[in-house]
Amino acid sequence: MANKNVPKATLQRYPVYLKALRKLQNSGIDRVMSKELASVVNIEPTTIRRDFSFLGNLGKQGYGYDVERLIEIFNQELGMGFDEKIILVGAGNLGRALMKYNKWDYVVGEIACAFDINPDRQGVRFGIPVYDLADLEKRIPEGCRIAILAISNDIQQTVDRLVDCGIIGLVDFTHEHIQVPKSVILKAVDVVSSIQELVFETNALNQ
Repeated sequence: MANKNVPKATLQRYPVYLKALRKLQNSGIDRVMSKELASVVNIEPTTIRRDFSFLGNLGKQGYGYDVERLIEIFNQELGMGFDEKIILVGAGNLGRALMKYNKWDYVVGEIACAFDINPDRQGVRFGIPVYDLADLEKRIPEGCRIAILAISNDIQQTVDRLVDCGIIGLVDFTHEHIQVPKSVILKAVDVVSSIQELVFETNALNQ
């Protein structure tokens, strides 16, 4: 990255920009002004220009930004690609909701397949094949790096199997304590804690 001292808030906005840029590209737009991009992402043009400045001199005054070049830079810096194959472990209520959504559009890819121990949940759901978890090692897509955990039983054992299969990134909805090697990134999604934080911050506004 052109400037390594990128603020955390800026880093958090980069995926938002990337998604918007991919949508613009998909619509046939090849260049965009910061003001035009601002109307898409609901972020001030001055903020966009400042955020982009950390990546180097990307735009030209009066011309704007080359959409394709920006996407290439963001993909390189963020390590994102539209062809990323994500697997889902657990096809229960939450798993089915994720499969039905499956719109990580223009950012990271898609859920390529899912796994579950319940035969009633196996088959094809929302266009996504759901395999028996026992067949994980045989069915996991080649080169797959990311898995979403939406299970409630044998969690650590399943994580160990995923790591052995080459998974290096886990999105965890289980709320369980999971141990992973230092080479594996674990992102826990805790909706309850997020709501608690929101309630706290909302109450603070009224004080």
